[in-house]
Amino acid sequence: MNLPPAGILLVLVDGLGLGEPDEGRNPLAVARTRWFRCFRNQIAVTDGCLVVPTDASLGVPGLPQSATGQTALLTGLNAPLLAGRHIQGFCTPTLSSLLAEHSLFRTFSLHGGRVACANAFPASILQRHRFPSVTTVAARTAGIRLRDLDDLTRGQALHHDFTNHLLKIRGHSVPPLSAEEAAQRLAEITAEHDLTYYEYIQTDLAGHAQDMDRAVALLEGLDLFVSRLIECLNLSRHLLVLVSDHGNVEDLGTAGHTWNRVPTMVWGQGQERFVRRIHALTDITPALLTIWEANKRR
Repeated sequence: MNLPPAGILLVLVDGLGLGEPDEGRNPLAVARTRWFRCFRNQIAVTDGCLVVPTDASLGVPGLPQSATGQTALLTGLNAPLLAGRHIQGFCTPTLSSLLAEHSLFRTFSLHGGRVACANAFPASILQRHRFPSVTTVAARTAGIRLRDLDDLTRGQALHHDFTNHLLKIRGHSVPPLSAEEAAQRLAEITAEHDLTYYEYIQTDLAGHAQDMDRAVALLEGLDLFVSRLIECLNLSRHLLVLVSDHGNVEDLGTAGHTWNRVPTMVWGQGQERFVRRIHALTDITPALLTIWEANKRR
């Protein structure tokens, strides 16, 4: 029987670095987790997960930031070098041009790949044309439909807070989700696409807030989410890659980002071939394309 190429799920966890195992500063040293016991000098390899310390600075002075880090991750280009600096927050015209030509989403789509951005965005975000995020620019320039809260209500998307707690606080009528229910939903989306992308930003927000209790709770919830994802995916056919754009939450002694390397965590089909290629954020997109091409030839 000829099976379709195995699907790839790329999960971005914003602001997750590899810090010291210091319980006073690093919530990863406090949280009770299966997967997130990753430290600078003590990298965990657990239950088939391979972890690669990954350079987010890319040889450019200054603290790594989200806009350039995510653009580098999604294009394979040294975005901070090309932009002349690390850029925080939103997508500039320079970064938009890089994404429009070179994004992972666009390359997959041009070669017949089915691509999903699994995040649901409120109407206020979808209707905003100033200060776009890297994710929305990458999707729009590749012709990928951005999902909204109607998709979320129908079970076809996830918010960047996958429990929907923040949406409910803001008055949106959406169903609450457990970490396990959210993971089941993401696995179902993954099963229908060649490349699925999901972005989780709560870790970065907790890092900026320097809130240990909040960070520990988020990491433990994220751990449940990842564990359920692994149960739901067919890892003999799917590749799950969890990445970050810069360090932050691993050092609550500062409200800013860090120069720490970030973990690239990999499960499933093709993981050994993938991790051999990873040294910096710019290696993620080329490695994913190599895996996908290899899968299509199987």
